[in-house]
Amino acid sequence: MTDSLNLLRLNVGFIIHQTVGYSRDFPFDVPAIRLQPDLDLLDFNGRVRVTRTAQGLLVQTTMKASIPTECVRCLSGFIQPLEIDFTELYAFSLNSVTDSGLLVPENGKLDLSPLIREEMLLAVPIKPICRPDCKGLCPVCGENLNETRCNHGHEKVDPRLGDLKSLLDKYNTPL
Repeated sequence: MTDSLNLLRLNVGFIIHQTVGYSRDFPFDVPAIRLQPDLDLLDFNGRVRVTRTAQGLLVQTTMKASIPTECVRCLSGFIQPLEIDFTELYAFSLNSVTDSGLLVPENGKLDLSPLIREEMLLAVPIKPICRPDCKGLCPVCGENLNETRCNHGHEKVDPRLGDLKSLLDKYNTPL
């Protein structure tokens, strides 16, 4: 696994001295990468375009990756694809700083690891699902309903709700 420490640290010092409008693409294609301290990504690829503006360096990032995760319905492991696309301005001076507060470092090297890590974490779904038609687990025996079919008896109906059940059965029958 590649560590992001050097891979996502871009030497852009030469772009600072270029004319406004100059841009440079930095492509990425890594089988696996660790974004410190705890984010492991697979099939990390994309590009970063750095453009010289009057205020600073405009960083446009488009990345794809995937992470191993677990489905919230069936608890099976699967690979979740992630995709991010963001733009940030690294300002030359405090007068040009945007809400993000990013400044071009004096050494001319931009460390994109924290930004990419944050964006990737935001791209992870709150409730990852292995596939849209995932059936989940059987509430009675816990079997994965995507892999097997359970033949459990009819549920016991609370006698106080028996009349309601008969009405539901009556009106839910196909014509």
